[in-house]
Amino acid sequence: MENKTIKGLKRSDWCGNLRITDSGREVTLFGWCQRQRDLGNLIFIDLRDRTGIVQLSFNDATDRTVFAKAQSIRAEYVVAAVGTVCERESKNKEIPTGEIEIIVKELRIISKAQTPPFEIVNSQKVGDETTLKYRYLNLRNQKLTQNIIMRHKITKIARDYFYDNDFIDIETPMLTKSTPEGARDYVVPSRVHNGKFYALPQSPQIYKQLCMIAGFDRYIQFARCFRDEDLRADRQPEFTQIDMEMSFVDTDDIMEIAEGLVQKLMKETINVDVTLPLPRMTFADAMEKYGSDKPDTRFDMLINDITEWAGKTDFPVFKTAIAEGGSVKAVKAENAASVYNRKKIDKLTEYAKGIGAKGLACIRWAEDEPSCSFNKFLKDNELAELCENLGAKKGDCIFIVSGKTSTTLSVLGALRLIIAKELDVIPKNKFNFLWITEMPFFEYDEESGEWLAMHHPFTMPMEECIEYLDTDKGKVRAKAFDLVANGYELSSGSMRITDCELQNKMFELLGMSQEEIDAKFGFLVEAYRYACPPHGGMGIGLDRLTMLICGADSLRDVTAFPKVQNASELMSGAPDYIDDIQLDELGIDIAKAADNE
Repeated sequence: MENKTIKGLKRSDWCGNLRITDSGREVTLFGWCQRQRDLGNLIFIDLRDRTGIVQLSFNDATDRTVFAKAQSIRAEYVVAAVGTVCERESKNKEIPTGEIEIIVKELRIISKAQTPPFEIVNSQKVGDETTLKYRYLNLRNQKLTQNIIMRHKITKIARDYFYDNDFIDIETPMLTKSTPEGARDYVVPSRVHNGKFYALPQSPQIYKQLCMIAGFDRYIQFARCFRDEDLRADRQPEFTQIDMEMSFVDTDDIMEIAEGLVQKLMKETINVDVTLPLPRMTFADAMEKYGSDKPDTRFDMLINDITEWAGKTDFPVFKTAIAEGGSVKAVKAENAASVYNRKKIDKLTEYAKGIGAKGLACIRWAEDEPSCSFNKFLKDNELAELCENLGAKKGDCIFIVSGKTSTTLSVLGALRLIIAKELDVIPKNKFNFLWITEMPFFEYDEESGEWLAMHHPFTMPMEECIEYLDTDKGKVRAKAFDLVANGYELSSGSMRITDCELQNKMFELLGMSQEEIDAKFGFLVEAYRYACPPHGGMGIGLDRLTMLICGADSLRDVTAFPKVQNASELMSGAPDYIDDIQLDELGIDIAKAADNE
């Protein structure tokens, strides 16, 4: 029976750290067998740990017992190897350790593995259902391993940065009171207080403001946050927020601290220089030019307002949109005519309809003269005039959406990204950070007919907008700002309301009765009565920031144990039922679905 202990052996080096300069050294390595190649008189094993892989070599000079043991090793066995670092005859330029190999003199099998359900090195080719079920195996994949290590590195750099800038690391409660903050709460029943529930925090917002009232004027926390929302590539139900708050500051001070962090992180992780200060763009300009409050500015293809031109045409679709108070807008896609044939344009049109557009008009300039889907409604030279105004030339396409202005902007903003990806015009390894400022305080919900807070209800409105709180909510802008990069919102921040009367009024404007205010936020309003310093802060999404730096496509690639679309975790089977004894203790009666079998 194989001795599975590692008695007498101690790791001397990590596999991925060895180089040609280590030649002649005797090393002791631990790791997993990524691959074993038996060539008869030669055996090679790729030994892997979290730092990378190195080749173990066995030949005619190897002790026969050791050689036989090497023959028995299979993929994912855990092994220990003692040997000498030597220069390889056949070098591998694809890996950092490709110039050397380990001539093994001692080999131990620490743990045997049954055949894995997929090949670790090619796990990206396997479906999510399998890789997430065996997540602990998938995390052995070098790309995922390095992503998790990068996340660790980002966390360490960020902590050191805030500590060096006199921030105090304060933990806030995970079991909190349920308060309306924009998303559904995850709730936790209390056994001691039967019938009552805690909520898991959507953010530490209220507690960090209370820390400012308490006098801790620079707070930082790597906070776990929970929101019961539908998932997507850049959203998980639980996530980590680099959460900060500062007293006696204004928006520029908060932005400056965040910019310093971004600059330090980008340089020390992937050696990218970020020039400060970061550019700023108002929310209104971002929507007008990019159709998004998190614009990807790595490429142009800006949205153009062609309402004045469209109003002169006889196209009924344009006429109706303008008559109803809407607008007509367009994006010009250079060199798109060769890519967007009729079939692809039809597919793009269906997508546009699916996100709110009534249709998609297109001008395609593939031949000597441009062709137009609504040409019969145009007078002489009107098509040429539009092409000239937009700077279109042979080979280009112009995509046009008409209707309610907010819809035309959001639709073209989404189409702009799709078209850019299909044309492959988005620069790779480029990072465009910018601030979006002067955010609207309220947003109108057409379904409910109510004005809702675009951020949270503790955000300070701009002083010059306070007069519109009762008369025109659409004119109220907030002292709020978002940090955006490459089309992702990395952070949201604001100055906070510190006047208890104004805070109470904001709750009322959001449709809360005084009774509700007292019940849900009474402790915060009460705290303001004991003097509150001017303060503000922001939360930076650690998961999204890591995804950006790693060049990953999904938060799953930078999260150790992620959830899937329906917020379940395939590996452990969470969420799951609990037994009746636990339910009884909590005073909960579950209405179970009838068995239809």
